[in-house]
Amino acid sequence: MRSFFGMELLSAFIALLVSPLISQTTTANPDRHQAFLACLSAAAIERTHHTVRYDPGYVAIAYPDGDVPADSGVCSDEVIRSYRALGIDLQKEVHEDMKAHLSAYPNRTRTLDRNIDHRRVPNLMAFFSRQGETLPITKNAGDYSPGDLVTWDLNPKRGIPHIGIVVDQKSPESGRYMIVHNIGDGPQMEDVIFEWKITGHYRYYGPPEK
Repeated sequence: MRSFFGMELLSAFIALLVSPLISQTTTANPDRHQAFLACLSAAAIERTHHTVRYDPGYVAIAYPDGDVPADSGVCSDEVIRSYRALGIDLQKEVHEDMKAHLSAYPNRTRTLDRNIDHRRVPNLMAFFSRQGETLPITKNAGDYSPGDLVTWDLNPKRGIPHIGIVVDQKSPESGRYMIVHNIGDGPQMEDVIFEWKITGHYRYYGPPEK
């Protein structure tokens, strides 16, 4: 396992590298967006060096840039922390979008709660579809690229949403890009793209320049 300072330096390097890439448009800057996705993949892989206890409990956190304790979290927290390593605060971005467009979010979201709204996978799905790119859901592994965000339903009978990030490491057995996610054992990199029913496929490059 990497040292704390080593991980901190890597996160700082990723943020420094990616900062000029944020707030660019895909049409105008396809190369910069590819670089951004590569940095997001690297940030997600770095997360696998952290020990995280799976804990879905409600926690009051600061705003903006709030986070639950570093040694706890769920699947969505790995996405949130990967983006934070690139200087993007999904807590703030999701909250502001929900505040302005609450009707665009799942019906069960009755009130705004900036402590947890961004940690709910259905809310992230709505946000990424609104502010990012919605990509096709297919059974072709080649359609899923590093930096892509994928959501699943772990149990269609019960409706258990899950989210992970495609990374640029391939499984030696299948040749598919692997996923960084937390399904209960902390952030892991695994070949699980088609393990469950895929419900969403997105790319998100950060907030537009204001």
